[in-house]
Amino acid sequence: MGDQATVANRPEQSITRVVDGLPRRVGLPAVVQTLWLLFEMDSCVRHMYERYPDEEMLTFRVLGFGDVVTVLDPDLIREVLTGDGEVLRAGEANAEAMMFLGPNSVVLLDGEPHLQARRLLLPPFHGEAIAHHQQVVEQVTAAEVEHWPVGGPFALWPRMRAIGMEVILRTLFGVRDDSRRQRLGELLPGIAGGGVFALMAETKLPWLTRGRLGRRLPRVRTRAQADLLLYEEIADHRADPEGREDVLAMLIAARDEYGHGLSDQELRDHMLTLVGGGFDTTAAALAWCFELVLRHTDVLARCRETDVDDEYLTAVVNETLRIRPIFDGASRKLSEPLQLGGYRLPAGTFLAASIAGVQRSPKAYADPWRFDPDRMLDHRPAPYTLIPFGGGTRRCIGASFAMMEIKTVLRTVLQHIRLRPASPRSERSSRTRSIAIIPARGARVIATARNALTS
Repeated sequence: MGDQATVANRPEQSITRVVDGLPRRVGLPAVVQTLWLLFEMDSCVRHMYERYPDEEMLTFRVLGFGDVVTVLDPDLIREVLTGDGEVLRAGEANAEAMMFLGPNSVVLLDGEPHLQARRLLLPPFHGEAIAHHQQVVEQVTAAEVEHWPVGGPFALWPRMRAIGMEVILRTLFGVRDDSRRQRLGELLPGIAGGGVFALMAETKLPWLTRGRLGRRLPRVRTRAQADLLLYEEIADHRADPEGREDVLAMLIAARDEYGHGLSDQELRDHMLTLVGGGFDTTAAALAWCFELVLRHTDVLARCRETDVDDEYLTAVVNETLRIRPIFDGASRKLSEPLQLGGYRLPAGTFLAASIAGVQRSPKAYADPWRFDPDRMLDHRPAPYTLIPFGGGTRRCIGASFAMMEIKTVLRTVLQHIRLRPASPRSERSSRTRSIAIIPARGARVIATARNALTS
């Protein structure tokens, strides 16, 4: 890597040297780095700050991706997440593992097509639309809790998935046909099955899904069957639009500046994206929320109050997502060279703004591994040190809906049943067959009584 002429770099710095090439490499074999990032994120983050305390960016070697520049500094993360979308291409980066969502998926688009899709998708996830769905979340949660066993251990993560799927079927799809509703509830949880490497294989080896072998893969069969039902539901919505207030109905009614609506294929891709991006991730966030809250009696007591303040619940959720992010790495792929943090990175570089890294940085947070919701009330987090939903124009469209759902489920569960951890040992993180990072044992608990507020 050769030194270039000195130029101005970041506004808060004076003059720095710019180096052509990639930042410092992590000195471990690629297979070790890959397994570390996928299955031991906690120890990976600790190692980064112990071994490389002054580095703002590090280069990892990840099987299937090659060199990945991990960005840890919040100012540089801001540059990555808010920079020119034609250069910092998120859709191209996401395509490595998410092509199954379809070519019209908002997470796979870049530039103006992405902005157009985003404008159509945002209205159902803000303001009155979200407030309307909160009652549905409360009803679904209360009904689910009635089936939980009392006295014996069980994992909360599958229960959070059950709640999440019912919420999706009622608020996103508004399915009226009972048989189709039941079948979609069985199929949709498996649309992203197989893990990140299986999903990447579909992109790099397309014959896996298009050939005879591909049709035998469970996840491919599941998606094909789900597609048939999704198109049936779209047809029903178009034929009978009256009285529908679900997200699918709002998207069917949406029009761009030219008066054009979405095609069936576009609707399918967008709806599958909403399921793929919000189902397992929200369930994981809820599992971590209960895992942490139940182990901190002072926090639990405040959350169980009948008039618990919404601001405090927001702080609890934000602190949960800070210390236990549900996925790591808001990714971008460079379409041309880019100067970032003293390096001139070449075109084709894969960038990952490290959510886990910056949110557990000792520079950004005092005692960063301690769960303390009050820190979210006492001091507003510095910009780009709390980014569980990404940032910039690629920030998760469903972030507001997810926050409402997590707070509503947490409050409703604690009002209806008394829980305690099944083990005195806190659970470690574990990446499952989906993209989300969940408690290793699924957040195992014991219900000691129902009607928690009166017991």
